Amino acid sequence: MAAKQKISVTQPGKVDGTLLFLEIAQILEKTLDMERIVNPIMECISKHLLARHATMTIFNRATNEVQIEAALGLTPQQTSRGRYKLGEGVTGKVAQSGDPMIIKKTLESPLYLNRTERATGEMSFICVPIKAGKNVIGTLSVDRDYDDTTDLNSLSDALQIVASLVAQAAEIRRQAQENSHKLEEENQLLREQLKDRFRPSNIIGTSHEMQEVYDQIAQVSSSATSVLIQGETGTGKELVAAAIHYNSDRSDKPFVKAHCAALPENIIESELFGHVKGAFTGATGDRKGRFELADGGTLFLDEIGEIPPSIQIKLLRVVQEREFERVGDVKTIKVNVRLIAATNKDLQAMSAEGKFREDLFYRLNVFPIFVPPLHKRKSDILLLADHFLEKYSRDSGKDVRRLSSEVIDMLYSYHWPGNVRELENMVERAVLLTEGDVVYPHHLPPTLQTAEATGRRPESSLKESVDSFERDLIVDALKSTRGNMASAARSLKTTQRIFGYKVHKYGIDAKKYVG
Repeated sequence: MAAKQKISVTQPGKVDGTLLFLEIAQILEKTLDMERIVNPIMECISKHLLARHATMTIFNRATNEVQIEAALGLTPQQTSRGRYKLGEGVTGKVAQSGDPMIIKKTLESPLYLNRTERATGEMSFICVPIKAGKNVIGTLSVDRDYDDTTDLNSLSDALQIVASLVAQAAEIRRQAQENSHKLEEENQLLREQLKDRFRPSNIIGTSHEMQEVYDQIAQVSSSATSVLIQGETGTGKELVAAAIHYNSDRSDKPFVKAHCAALPENIIESELFGHVKGAFTGATGDRKGRFELADGGTLFLDEIGEIPPSIQIKLLRVVQEREFERVGDVKTIKVNVRLIAATNKDLQAMSAEGKFREDLFYRLNVFPIFVPPLHKRKSDILLLADHFLEKYSRDSGKDVRRLSSEVIDMLYSYHWPGNVRELENMVERAVLLTEGDVVYPHHLPPTLQTAEATGRRPESSLKESVDSFERDLIVDALKSTRGNMASAARSLKTTQRIFGYKVHKYGIDAKKYVG
């Protein structure tokens, strides 16, 4: 019976582990930059361990996967397929357990996934962990043609020594990848924030009620005081929160938003405070919560009145102490976060009824700001409508320039239960329906065309309705042509004589539209 090949310096012509370790040590003496040393190391492993392929993977904590960092003998397409979740296949199990694995015959093992499609015959596969202390940071693996005389245990021992030699370089590489990933996340967050960066000057409105809001924003922006923004749904509370953040000294830090009403009760704690791996079913890795993501910046909690009582006590502690623990962890995390909350409910009344913690309410209500409903700031309606008209006309590629006089009257007469959000949706709909450059009453939704919404009597005759519509067309034409009678007549495809007759009939003063 043939003796098994032993990896030893005493067997000339066979794999010499000593030379392998010496060459790798010499490579590492020059630099620990993984990009520069990984290919020479793979070549050394392949040469001395007689490997057909040699592969190094790095564990990515963000994705909870191990993925190929470098591979000798694989194409870039094959390498890109080398991603394994913890416990998946041989590589995933080694990364999960921290123990080496030997697959004597790959064709007979269900654990050998061959995801990179490297196998073309019976091979032996050895995979060992790369560790930094007790933590697995990657794996090192080789495969070679199956030979019953090869001592695979001895080969595994040699590969583990190599893994210990490259561990420091692998850890540096993993940290660099994580820092790069974190930087990309921060850049993406910044890009999303800058896309629609709100400041007080970008909040539409010149009414006295809104000027009071602007003054309060200016007063509180320079401090780290908690703010409670109150107002009906659709009034623009999130815009006010963003304006406070972007006019503060935290403007270059994250502005993180959490809509409490949209978060299911069973995950809201994890969303706000984060969790550690194994904290509950499905927690496959550590995850930061909104408070950690907002560290150094501002956290906006919308619809704070929807937070369940079990979370309110934990939120109170964070508001008071600026510290918390992730779900499933005992380590206390301290954060520097400016908290802004918003609600459309009467929290004080809820506190009196026992539905909201009174102490939490007073902690949040340090600086209250009330955003008025749209029907209380009617002088802003036309400004807002024109702003949305320009926005959606541009977005849809149309040339809708203005609202007809009758439409303006209808906007002022309506009570706007949905506030600014309803007005925006109405204008967007009207732009989509408009074929010309003017929005007319029939482009508006039925709620604005009822007698209650318009304030008009439904008993008007057909002649009165036609006359009203005709007068509206003439006024619109005069507005478009800046009072030029001839141009207005041409735009309506009629003669100047008939147009002049109609102007006189309806008592329209064309001069007021000049210029």
